[in-house]
This record gives sequence, structure tokens and C-alpha cells, in this order.
Amino acid sequence: MNGFHRWFCRTDLWRGLLEGKILPWTLDGVELGDQVLEIGPGPGLTTEWLLGRCESLTALEIDHRLAASLKSRLPAKKISVIEGDATSLPFAERSFSSVISFTMLHHIPTAALQERLIREIFRVLEPGGLFAGSDSPASPLLRLMHLREAYLPIDPDKFRPSLESAGFTDITIERKRRVFRFLARRPHP
Repeated sequence: MNGFHRWFCRTDLWRGLLEGKILPWTLDGVELGDQVLEIGPGPGLTTEWLLGRCESLTALEIDHRLAASLKSRLPAKKISVIEGDATSLPFAERSFSSVISFTMLHHIPTAALQERLIREIFRVLEPGGLFAGSDSPASPLLRLMHLREAYLPIDPDKFRPSLESAGFTDITIERKRRVFRFLARRPHP
């Protein structure tokens, strides 16, 4: 993340948007289960919101400084912070009841890696497990905000085939003005 993006993702304005609108809408009526994996929490505003909403939370963050900050700020009894790459998840198959990601898929630099990430998420979900999250479609403002960093927005109208190709079913994709949410299940055998 560039300096501006890193700063903005820690502001009260962003926290207010997340906690007041994006997170409640994204997870409205969603049962996360007892083993939750959050992919790419960044500075951890979403992680903090999730702490009281799930029994066991693991956060996987690729950025060393952000992972170290999360480990030092959040109670180890409630969360496990792992530094790692989401396109090669360091977890066994069927380890989690749900995997969630909020506004991070567009940080995966290539379409091939985005597809790999989706397959990895499918692999670590237990049967019946849920992949849920939100992201933002392409916009000039977001392009500007992501100058000099990886930025490959997901087209919500083309996301379903990627999820289906990985094996997901029961897929829901809904759009609002500048955000979309998605829900997809790993089917029972």
C-alpha cells in the first residue's frame, strides 16, 4: 500500500464507513461459524470489528509491518495473526468454517493470482463453509488512491464464473453504489 492508502485505511472516516455501512451490510444475516479466517486485514479495522463476532479468528496479512502491528495491538487469546501470502495459504484443507475478505481482492496483482486465491480459499473451507466479503469495482478515484501499488479491481459482473470455476455454489453477488458484496459456499460432498 502506498503512503496515502496506508494513512486513509486508519482514519476515523474509513472506520465509520466500515463499521456503519460496509461490514454490517456485507455480513447481514451471515453465520460465520466457529473457525474464521480473515484474508488481508491491513491495519486491522475490520479485524477489530470481527473480534466480538466470532469464536476463533485467524488473520492472514502479507505485509510484515501490518502483521506485526496487529500482533502487538490485538489480544492473542482472541486472534491468531499469521504473516503470509493468501495465494498460497499455510493451512490444511478444510480448516475454516468461513473465510472473509474486505476490500482487499483488488490488491492481488494479476488475474491468475486472483483465481489462485479463490481456489486456495475453497481448499481451506470445510464442506458447507462460506466465503464472504466485499470489494469495490473500478473507479477513477480508486485508481488514484492506488497509485504505485498493485490494483486490479474485480468486476462484480464477472466474479461469479471465477467462484464457480473454483467449485463454489450458492453464490450471491450484490452491488451498491461504490461497493459489492459476495457470498459463496463450498458444497457438502
